[in-house]
Amino acid sequence: MTSPASGATADLPEYAPIPPSSRGAMLNDQGYHVGQVERNLYWVTDGVYQAAFLTTAEGVVLFDAPPAIGGNLRRAIDEIAAANGVSNRVTHFVYSHHHHDHGGAASLFDGNVVRIGHEETRRLLARDNDAARPLPDITFADTYTLEVGDERVELAWHGPNHSPDNIYIHFPGHDTLMFIDVVNAGWVPIYNVNLSEDVPGYMQAPEIVLSYPWTHFICGHLGRLGTRDDVAVHQQYIADIEASAKEALAAVNPVPYYVHYGENVWAGVKGHLDAVVERAAAPIIAKYTGVLAAADVEEFTTTTTFQIMQSLRLDRGPSGPVHP
Repeated sequence: MTSPASGATADLPEYAPIPPSSRGAMLNDQGYHVGQVERNLYWVTDGVYQAAFLTTAEGVVLFDAPPAIGGNLRRAIDEIAAANGVSNRVTHFVYSHHHHDHGGAASLFDGNVVRIGHEETRRLLARDNDAARPLPDITFADTYTLEVGDERVELAWHGPNHSPDNIYIHFPGHDTLMFIDVVNAGWVPIYNVNLSEDVPGYMQAPEIVLSYPWTHFICGHLGRLGTRDDVAVHQQYIADIEASAKEALAAVNPVPYYVHYGENVWAGVKGHLDAVVERAAAPIIAKYTGVLAAADVEEFTTTTTFQIMQSLRLDRGPSGPVHP
């Protein structure tokens, strides 16, 4: 007799194998991997989320605290501190942005911890009133230099992208940039351009990423560090979607949909826009399957295509012909 669980599993779709270049680090028995980025900078992953920490003469600086990793952040810090004979006390915590999935374990690190974030991060966290994400003690508008021990970290805000407050975290002494929720190294963005709020800002962000000098990239998701090539492939994926969306908007005739549905105007809109997205997304899915993991999960590319197509219409225009 088939159980409901196994029956449901049997109905699930199958997808292309993950490209070897997209695979991440092996996790330990406790479900995490901690690795050295360069010198005393380390990263932690559970295979889905990422955080980072810097050991210094004065203590540990932690960058993000995804609840999916949770207590394993403490274990990872303890493991590295014990191996290197340095303090495991977290003295500083940096929010990359306000979202709970990247900062929801921040309250695990209490005591005399200096919390730092963009001024908009503080405003949004105050709005959300979430005890799991204590408010930053130090905020900044454009740039902030964090100096702890003999280490320096440059924080910068270059405008909204994934979220209104998402910042660039540069480790100049470690040849590393941390920038969250825009590029997924080796993978496509998930739904709606990685659930991003500002599509033009999201599309521009990789150019800003590449303007920094770095070799190692901490992107916030999945199981490996990124490279400059990863950012370049992501840029091309997005550029291909943009070009394909422009072509489809020009090529698909909306009239038959509105004629067919008559006074049901929203049905006409759906028919028209669905046809545009289907035409625009199909060649992208075909091109990147086997190149970027999950490219053949159609909903990811189609919803990202929809968002970019709508941004073309609404942010750049024209949204349609001007009625005479």
